Amino acid sequence: MIEIDHVSFTYGEGEPDAVAALRDVSLRLGAGEFAALLGRNGSGKSTILRLLIAVLYPTRGTVTVDGIVSAPATRWDIRERVAVVLQDPDDQIVGTRVLDEVAFGPENLGLERSDIARRVDDALAAAGIGDLRNALVDDLSPGQRQRVTLAGALAMRPRYLILDEPTSLLSSADATVLIERLREIGRETEMAVLYITHDMREATRFDRLVVLDRGEVVADGAPAHVFSDAIRLEAAGLEVPLPARLAARLRAAGVAIDGTPLTARELAAQLAGVEAACT
Repeated sequence: MIEIDHVSFTYGEGEPDAVAALRDVSLRLGAGEFAALLGRNGSGKSTILRLLIAVLYPTRGTVTVDGIVSAPATRWDIRERVAVVLQDPDDQIVGTRVLDEVAFGPENLGLERSDIARRVDDALAAAGIGDLRNALVDDLSPGQRQRVTLAGALAMRPRYLILDEPTSLLSSADATVLIERLREIGRETEMAVLYITHDMREATRFDRLVVLDRGEVVADGAPAHVFSDAIRLEAAGLEVPLPARLAARLRAAGVAIDGTPLTARELAAQLAGVEAACT
């Protein structure tokens, strides 16, 4: 389990221009969870990421991964358990061939060649790019390169995978495929996924949403619960998905809408039920 206990972080602590990025944040992320971290620019999302991969360490509080307290002396233990996929794959790729790139992490762990080969094969298959193993990275599309970085992360066999807005270079269809594949991988391996985004349509696909605003957690729960509070989300600089907004307006007008529909299909089903009840 990842445990963030009363963590605060200040850039330039003690300096006149110090910036408080996180304020007394507490979170838990357990095995197999499929969660999204939401927030506008400057909310603290990137700071959380850096703390979880032991690039930064808390100013106050503790970050613990499977019982290991994050500190300079334990950073490699943390990074064996927590892998990251960055927004731009070109910021992360170091190999010229897909095979070399995916093998890079396991090789640095000092594993046997046979173990590395198994990990690479499994990761390429999981990312859906087994046919690209001998391709040159420069010949790939942005979506394919993003899958290469995903395969590289999966080859490390992490307990926790963090993705920082990984669909910014992808089409809507490719983004949907990626998210659903991440869900499948998490179910198959009990790997927890923490997906950083500000896209509300993507957020509806996750089981749990954590909302940050000005360095504080302002909401944490299932999407229907989080999106039911439009006022709180708008104050955090986020927009409630359109079906949920329409449902709120219909409910205010006296239409019997239950819960918080998050997709057009869910809203249509609700309206069909209302129509049937009126006939």
